[in-house]
Amino acid sequence: MNHLQVIDNSGALLVECVNVLKHKVNHGYGGVGDEIVCVVKRARPIPASALASTTAVKVKKGDVRRAVIVRTKKSFPRPDGRIVSFDDNAAVLLNNKKEMLGTRINGPVSAELRTRGWGKIVSLAPKVRRSTFLSSSVI
Repeated sequence: MNHLQVIDNSGALLVECVNVLKHKVNHGYGGVGDEIVCVVKRARPIPASALASTTAVKVKKGDVRRAVIVRTKKSFPRPDGRIVSFDDNAAVLLNNKKEMLGTRINGPVSAELRTRGWGKIVSLAPKVRRSTFLSSSVI
């Protein structure tokens, strides 16, 4: 996983992963809920009128930031036996205190984030892809 879409409103659009933090077991591959170090490859343009404002765009092209992976193309199993994968790779940018840099999230996220300690991201997401259990009915 090299390039990830950014699905928060921090100002970044596309980031490139350069390091997966504290995940030596999987040989450098990151999964849902893993923290990464990334470089902003594409960001929203900053208008001239917003340069004086402190609440404008929080990142610009070339910034090195930390992020958490919220969606992956690589499929992963759930405890109930279902296999989940997404159409793209996506991340949410973090600040130095491991808090979200943006205030909104656009797009679905994986439900595994809640068990990995990122409940704030799950609560702000418009859609969370949860596992649904099939109930067997007796006729």
